[in-house]
Amino acid sequence: MMFPLGFWDVSLLAAVTSIILLITLELLSPYYGKINMRIDRKKLKNATTALTIVFLATVAIRIASIILNP
Repeated sequence: MMFPLGFWDVSLLAAVTSIILLITLELLSPYYGKINMRIDRKKLKNATTALTIVFLATVAIRIASIILNP
């Protein structure tokens, strides 16, 4: 059974998700809606960094496969 998502799909999903998280991190205030609920900016930044690294790794793998396969 094949995995339903291709390599290109995973790369695109990681890029879009990291952009959305980065915009959320920069634009939302620490207090969203309720005064009691505080957004943990450190966790949001770590998630954004992790997804960005995943995206860059998939891009690097695609570039390497293009260069190595003539």
